[in-house]
Amino acid sequence: MTTALAGAPWWQRGVVYQIYPLSFQDGNGDGIGDLAGIRSRLDHLVDLGADAIWLSPIHPSPMHDHGYDVADYEDVHPRFGTLAEFDAFVEAVHGRGLKLVLDLVANHTSHLHPWFVESRSSRDNPKRDWYIWRDPAPGGGPPNNWVSYFGSAWTLDELSGQYYFHQFRAEQPEVNYRNPDVAAAYRDIMRFWLRRGVDGFRADVIALMSKDDRFLDEPDDPAYVATEMAPYFSRIHLYTRDQPAVHEIIRGMRRTLDEFPDRVLIGELDPTEHLMEFYGAGDECHLPFNFKLILEPWDPVVHRRLIDEYDAALPAGAWPNWVIGNHDRDRFVDRFGRRQGRVAQMLVLTLRGTPIYYYGDEIGMPNGAVPPDAWSRIPEIDPPDPKRNRAESPRTPMQWTAGPNAGFCPPGVVPWMPIAAGHETINVEVETRDPTSVLSLVRRLIELRRTSPALAVGAYRSIDPGADGLLAYERRLADDRFLVVLNYLDEPLEVALPGLDGRWTVALSTELDRPDEPADRPLRLRANEGVILRAAPVAT
Repeated sequence: MTTALAGAPWWQRGVVYQIYPLSFQDGNGDGIGDLAGIRSRLDHLVDLGADAIWLSPIHPSPMHDHGYDVADYEDVHPRFGTLAEFDAFVEAVHGRGLKLVLDLVANHTSHLHPWFVESRSSRDNPKRDWYIWRDPAPGGGPPNNWVSYFGSAWTLDELSGQYYFHQFRAEQPEVNYRNPDVAAAYRDIMRFWLRRGVDGFRADVIALMSKDDRFLDEPDDPAYVATEMAPYFSRIHLYTRDQPAVHEIIRGMRRTLDEFPDRVLIGELDPTEHLMEFYGAGDECHLPFNFKLILEPWDPVVHRRLIDEYDAALPAGAWPNWVIGNHDRDRFVDRFGRRQGRVAQMLVLTLRGTPIYYYGDEIGMPNGAVPPDAWSRIPEIDPPDPKRNRAESPRTPMQWTAGPNAGFCPPGVVPWMPIAAGHETINVEVETRDPTSVLSLVRRLIELRRTSPALAVGAYRSIDPGADGLLAYERRLADDRFLVVLNYLDEPLEVALPGLDGRWTVALSTELDRPDEPADRPLRLRANEGVILRAAPVAT
């Protein structure tokens, strides 16, 4: 490893790989993913070149929101394994040189969490103030017009006559950080897992963790379309997100994390208007999630602008990150098409910043069709709300082989969610044997990134490609120089990039068939092709 790479923290130079535990690998034959299954597939992550695993929630939960309604923060859901199995899993992860990041859901709990059970038991319970309770409005009904993703953000508790607040399901009451005991409790939860060897946390919906205590009505959003958007987007959230007090909550989490060396705090933010504020003064998130490549149109002009603006806006010493897929968004091959999906792979793995990568994207997995009766496989999981139904389709089981159930679970076992169509050709086994496959491309891209200081930690500079449909940029660290040129069009292009001469060669094409080809003017690109050009060192 070069000096430049060795001096960078692991979360800057590496690739973070998100695993959705229900869907990665069934280890005990019940058709549901678990820790034993993930452990059996760690060699795939090593072969891929990933540096860290981020696990979506694995804690005990009634599963009203796929584990994002936590009933016990200091244990493992029996469907996934035991605490002892988790400890062995951590040892196996570290034994392969990988890091492990856990989801931290600290904005809300399950309604079955002991804290909330106590809180709702009476108005004078010591934990009453651990959640947000309000009397009905003077004329009756909810205290104000705040909304959740599913309707009103207030649910009446018949026993006490008060309403409690939730921005997601009614089974996910939100904690009250104005009570300092709440923040202290979450810091203790962090220490519990950090002492077990966890290398960091991805903190869920961090912008929502503080609410204005005046409880004023929020204004309507004129852009809201009721038939197309969740009720949450019917309001402009002046008082329930991005509140100034949220930053002290996050600074407290960061101070706790910093008690342990070489750890990372990743923060989920969606939308991203205030993303830069969540770096703080280097004392909040190491990596506030950047969803710009998911949320913005897939267009090279848009991308050049947003990449330049994002890079320029970073606070001093802050490190960028890029996300093109996760469990809440359609698979990018469904958004862009299979051939343009290869261009997307090259983009996210050559930009300056940490790629946060979603399981299955390395083989070009598509969305899966999820019939309504699929949800009966795990009875406690609620079917998705119709307005969020598309969010479930990227969560189908990982496709390992061409055989029954794609190798996710044994033949004859019904997987918890149907396998996506096309697994006979889109799977790890088949693509490993194909030197031109998507998996081969991703492995080559990550290998090039790992061995090239410029691509891992070097500077970024955008280049005017001088032609429509192209995105071009330079990555450079000292004499290590690359040009990345991406064709977003379904037609071939020629481009006369400035500075191209006999010193440049093709280091990698998305088609994997132009090794060391000289790159002179004009540069020829096939439809939906991206290339990485490398400059020969300057003789001294």
